[in-house]
Amino acid sequence: MKRCDAKDDGLQKEDPITIAELATLAQKKLPKQVWDYYASGADEENALRRNRGAFDRLILRPRVLRDVSRVDTSTTLFGEKYLIPIGISPSAMQRLAGGNGEIDMARAAASRGTTMILSSHTTCALEDVIRAPDGGSSVDFWFQLYISQNRERCAQVIGRAEAAGYKALVLTVDTPILGNRINERKTALILPPHLSLANLHQTINQSSSEGNSPQAKPTMNRVLLEARNAQEAAKIARGSHDTLNDASLTWSNTISWLRSKSSLKIILKGIMTAEDALLAIDYGADAVIVSNHGGRQLDSVSSTIEALPEIVSAVRGRIPVIIDSGITRGSDVFKALALGADFTLVGRSALWGLSFGGQEGVIRVLDILERELSRTMALAGARTVGEIRRSMLGVEKKDGFGISRL
Repeated sequence: MKRCDAKDDGLQKEDPITIAELATLAQKKLPKQVWDYYASGADEENALRRNRGAFDRLILRPRVLRDVSRVDTSTTLFGEKYLIPIGISPSAMQRLAGGNGEIDMARAAASRGTTMILSSHTTCALEDVIRAPDGGSSVDFWFQLYISQNRERCAQVIGRAEAAGYKALVLTVDTPILGNRINERKTALILPPHLSLANLHQTINQSSSEGNSPQAKPTMNRVLLEARNAQEAAKIARGSHDTLNDASLTWSNTISWLRSKSSLKIILKGIMTAEDALLAIDYGADAVIVSNHGGRQLDSVSSTIEALPEIVSAVRGRIPVIIDSGITRGSDVFKALALGADFTLVGRSALWGLSFGGQEGVIRVLDILERELSRTMALAGARTVGEIRRSMLGVEKKDGFGISRL
């Protein structure tokens, strides 16, 4: 069995210089079932396409004759300085993508002075991941969480994350059941024998050592995708180690329960409306992530960049607003910041880098995005992230030729 901390063989011979090129290489390299798992959207994949297309519809309005001889891409979030306003979104089972999976992701993020959100469903134990960066990470890492019906087991995972040094819990709130991911249903994804869901297994083994009977390896998404409703999904979850989100979660019983189990910051991932952003504030969330799960859950929803302005307007700076889904260029990061996001996240892009060259491949992704963002800032007339303004964006006029300012 390959260890999580084994050294990677390095980059491939190709020399991609864009995220799109890395995606093309990943599709060629990855087994079809792995590519479909990571790349697919729900139903007709309208939301998946809309995430990308909406960024393209935003037009830059550059300002000139400004001193941009030095451009600073750093930003501050929760009092922590990040060298780039781009972190890594949680994604499951990263050793399927390549390299040392989550270990390589963590080392790459730390080397570029940014954060990584570790998925609950990892192929490396959460303790190993946070210890992976040489000399430790200079920035905070966050831990993504699903709350299952087995609260005791959830509490154990939360306790492990806090003890290991993660600084925030990122609760995914848009997954009471899984979306209808058609390509996934056609090509079932099964973990190979040498891999397991490390965080779940360690927690299950801990429960077993405390007197509970040991159970078998958790069921993969194919079974959960067959659930026709929340009731069926819950039934499947009860027989597969409660790996699914509890569909009975509500505003009144969720954040308060997390607060009773942990002192970590609580970030809600999957907010798409102003109404839910306001509820997040009312119930004590520390931040929200505007996310439609990369178009993998509910099809025909708006893109995240389209949802962002109403959420920023509702929040009014009271808590940070973070955005993911659809970001593949540094100019996309610029556009998100211009519309009021405090921070951005990339998921699939980082996976394509992992597939290309493990840790060095993920570093390449972050470097590509940083260079593109820095170049966009200079050409648009923004020396710092704080100088990026909404007035630097426009859209095509609906009633004729020209550009409307936002």
